[in-house]
Amino acid sequence: MRNTLYIAILASMVLYVACSPAKGNRTGHEFMPDMVHPTAYEANLYDHYSFIQWGTEEEYKQYASPRQHVNGTVPRGQINAAYAGTEADATQAFDLFTGKEDGTFAYTPNGRVPYYYSDTEEERLRATREITSNPFPITAEGLVHGKEMYDIYCGICHGETGNGLGYLVREEDPAKNITAGVYPAAPANLLLDTFVVSTPGRFYHAIMYGKNVMGSYADKLSYRERWEVIHYIRSLQAKERKLEYSPSANTLNSEAKPWAVVEAQMPKEKPVQPAAPADAANGDDHGQQNNH
Repeated sequence: MRNTLYIAILASMVLYVACSPAKGNRTGHEFMPDMVHPTAYEANLYDHYSFIQWGTEEEYKQYASPRQHVNGTVPRGQINAAYAGTEADATQAFDLFTGKEDGTFAYTPNGRVPYYYSDTEEERLRATREITSNPFPITAEGLVHGKEMYDIYCGICHGETGNGLGYLVREEDPAKNITAGVYPAAPANLLLDTFVVSTPGRFYHAIMYGKNVMGSYADKLSYRERWEVIHYIRSLQAKERKLEYSPSANTLNSEAKPWAVVEAQMPKEKPVQPAAPADAANGDDHGQQNNH
């Protein structure tokens, strides 16, 4: 009887501990943790935990981190619109790729478009010299999405207007319960002349590799999103100078065409001519004959 009581108490304790919920700093307990933490490595998901027995923490991090694709292969979601002949060709390529054209189905574009510049100062300058145009026209949709991506990834440092005074470099204002930002110096002011006159290659290279304390955003923004962010930065620069950078006009620079210009240059489909009547095709004059 006593042994039965001890067994019941022990079982109750085990059940209590096994079913204890998470609370505060206590993570609780997991039943069959391998079902919660799969053995498969997932890109950009770091899910290492203490019971993993199939590798070290560093090995797990290495396998879960973004990696280069195997030579001779094309990653799923890669699209080479970067090498389209015109802005219209690039736009059409993405429409086909994303399922906007009849008879096509959508892929999710990733950032894996070949970029033949390395992370050095010399290569940054080369990219600045050689990348002189935006492969996509200025569209309303692109500016809206570019603003969304800019606000998420760029505005916190570079500011909502691009002036380099983002949230992380905010000034202290005790009256409004605002503490000072964590950066002692403001990030780049994108409204300065040096950035306005720079080619888009300067921005694109910074997005790919980062610059100074800014890290890379190549794994955060897809290929098209990078160019949409650059479009939006240009629109902020134009607004500062009371110029226009929109789907209808671009008075800021010549690196990107407004969509209205691109659309006007796109080849128009020739209207289908109705078939001529059979009697007209045969030269029949409906019984009226020339007697002369």
